[in-house]
Amino acid sequence: MTTRKLEKAEWQEIFDKLSKRLGRKQAKIEVIGLALGNQVEAEWLPLIGIVYDHKDDVAEVALEGLDHLIHKPREIRIDEDDGVLGRLEIVDADGIRQIIKLRRDPELAHRTAPQQ
Repeated sequence: MTTRKLEKAEWQEIFDKLSKRLGRKQAKIEVIGLALGNQVEAEWLPLIGIVYDHKDDVAEVALEGLDHLIHKPREIRIDEDDGVLGRLEIVDADGIRQIIKLRRDPELAHRTAPQQ
């Protein structure tokens, strides 16, 4: 697995590209900080996308039923294995680490769209 620190100038573009090629994934979000300890924010929910808005300086991890916002991120690292994103770590302005782990969701591939 290759870990890479992203430069702030590339956050928006990288996240846009990642969101387009995510496919059917689930995400687990862990939040780690001295005052918080280690907390699980989301446990393997279907992933909709990941974006960075430079205007508001906020990263958003959109999951089914949950929008996880990270205000004023100061560092972003990604872990890839053969070009497949497996994990992101986003550190916010307060030093709180958000660990986003990704995995394939075989159930999503078999879901059908609701009938209208």
